[in-house]
Amino acid sequence: MMSAQHQFQSQTQDRATQALRLLEANQAYHESNDPVHSHPQRLAARNRCREWLHDVLSSEPAHPAALGLLGRVAMDDGNLDNAASLFQQSLEADPRQPQQYTNLGYWALRNERPTLAEKYFEQALKLDAQSAAAFCGVAHARRQRGEFDVAYLHYRSLANRELDWPTIYSGMLTCATHLTVEQADQSLAEDAIRMLRRDDLPHQELNGFVSALIRQRYDLDNPNADVFLDAASQDELLLLALEKTLLPDPAVEGLITRLRQSIVAEVAQTAELRDELHPLVSSLAIYAERTGYALLVEEDEVRLVDAVNQSITAQLAMGESLESIAGSVMISALYGALFHQSFAPQLGQWKLTEWPLVMQPMMAASYYHRATEEAVKQNFAEKAEELRLERSDVPQAWPSWRHLSLQTETSLRQILSQRFQIDTVGLPETLRMMVCGAESGQRALELAAYLSDVEVVAVDESLSNIAQATRRADEMGLDNIVFWPWSLARQFVADGHSVNWIEVGRLPSQHMTDLSLAAVVEDATQRGAVVHLNTCPAEQTRGDHQIRRLIEQHQLDPTATNLRRLRRMVMNNHQDPLWQDLLGTGDFYALGGCRDRWYRPQSREQLHDMIGLLCNEVDWKLLEALDDDGHALATGPVQQQLQAEASGNPVQSVVGQPLTLYFQRRR
Repeated sequence: MMSAQHQFQSQTQDRATQALRLLEANQAYHESNDPVHSHPQRLAARNRCREWLHDVLSSEPAHPAALGLLGRVAMDDGNLDNAASLFQQSLEADPRQPQQYTNLGYWALRNERPTLAEKYFEQALKLDAQSAAAFCGVAHARRQRGEFDVAYLHYRSLANRELDWPTIYSGMLTCATHLTVEQADQSLAEDAIRMLRRDDLPHQELNGFVSALIRQRYDLDNPNADVFLDAASQDELLLLALEKTLLPDPAVEGLITRLRQSIVAEVAQTAELRDELHPLVSSLAIYAERTGYALLVEEDEVRLVDAVNQSITAQLAMGESLESIAGSVMISALYGALFHQSFAPQLGQWKLTEWPLVMQPMMAASYYHRATEEAVKQNFAEKAEELRLERSDVPQAWPSWRHLSLQTETSLRQILSQRFQIDTVGLPETLRMMVCGAESGQRALELAAYLSDVEVVAVDESLSNIAQATRRADEMGLDNIVFWPWSLARQFVADGHSVNWIEVGRLPSQHMTDLSLAAVVEDATQRGAVVHLNTCPAEQTRGDHQIRRLIEQHQLDPTATNLRRLRRMVMNNHQDPLWQDLLGTGDFYALGGCRDRWYRPQSREQLHDMIGLLCNEVDWKLLEALDDDGHALATGPVQQQLQAEASGNPVQSVVGQPLTLYFQRRR
């Protein structure tokens, strides 16, 4: 009797111990996926989770929950086959587990099998109709199959349940970029507002979606449609769009210029800027700065703003207060960067936080950020080239962006070993990456922020890009990235430094005649290094070619005035088929984008030289080829195309095809 009682107590204690270990394993697993923690911390949590699970399974090898959680750990480690086996073992032990069907669904998504994934998620929902993870998985599967409208509605349903999962809104954003907006839909507008309010989404990717919503909301296809300042000043969608996105639509740009004209006309009549208009004026000024002041300006606006700027100069000379000049400063910022005005030094007497709250984002963009970036430029010899330019002609940093794309922190070592099956034994603790053509730094900063074991050398030919990206890196607290001009990067390589990964972003322009990107890549890489290359340079529309012919014919310098004149010509003829492809690009709606496309287009010769280097199968191995949608292609046919390209066969050229290629150096 006592023996039976002792055995019962022992079993009860064992079950309690297992339950406690499983609870601790679950807590550790949640820590391992919590972005608040650093990548090393999350790896340590994953190891603790694995240890607790092995303890549980050593006592009960067929414990269903432990097997399932161990499968999730295996999947996070990239061991997909092992993960699937563990999920199946768990279901064999207990077939009525919605969690394991959900796990199998995400396993299928990782293997790019969305149809199979959806079947698993549906099985999970049959067992638990309230499973948000399974329902979200269905949305992911539909999105992966290209059913963006259906997936979007799934994401919206989850968002309406007030689930604050970043993957929900990231998925919704991806789907939104593929939707066609044909009418003023209030639900879509509310979705857009919800996404624009979040600080963990790359708002720049919503450009087309938000532009279409605004076009429909203001009936911009109707030439007789009225636009009212008071209504626009209370339109949260419009205000957020102006503050956080670019709006690449001729009709929407027309709306923005009309709003600005209406504000200036009212100020000219009343000699006052109403408080009710301050949010709209501030948002319009932020938008104007983002475009490099590309918006078309009429002569009466020029006269009024000149008078406003003269008034500000006089007021500052008389020592008037910040409050007395605030309205005038807002009007001035609608038409030009405050940092470039003659009264700019006097504005520096006030800190950013001393300005009215509604003005602070505008003042940061138009004055304080530019001052910080100017200090960065002083560190480089290339600054001498800018000194010959008028302030308003200094190239704008481009492209414009607000937030990094959502990614999970990982390590380059993990990517090399799991994705490309590259042996990482013997690699240094910190790996070095080089981003060639980093532009304004979004991709380079994503690499520095989300890879825990790298230092990044980001290179660009635009000093404005380098300065802006450096400022953003400082604001983000990143100390593992530098932004350099090509002169420093080439000296860095010439001094014998090598890198483990080279990513080619924007190719060097046709003006970089003294630079060979292929030579830099060859000198900077050693055995095992990886090169990431895209094969489709932009800027090749019929409109681009026509404008470059006009520039050459009339010997037009890349001044802000000339760029605005060229834009006006296109806008005045926006119905002409010649310009349609150009009008569909985001670049056209900012002076920085126009200047890059028309005066510094990417060099196709540099791309041909790169392909000539990388197609040498003795020295380089093609690891992976992806199409425009990110789907993997068979490497054999792509390698044949590369060989044909190198031998001068234009029929099989990969140049111009939207391919993403990864190569590894063999020796």
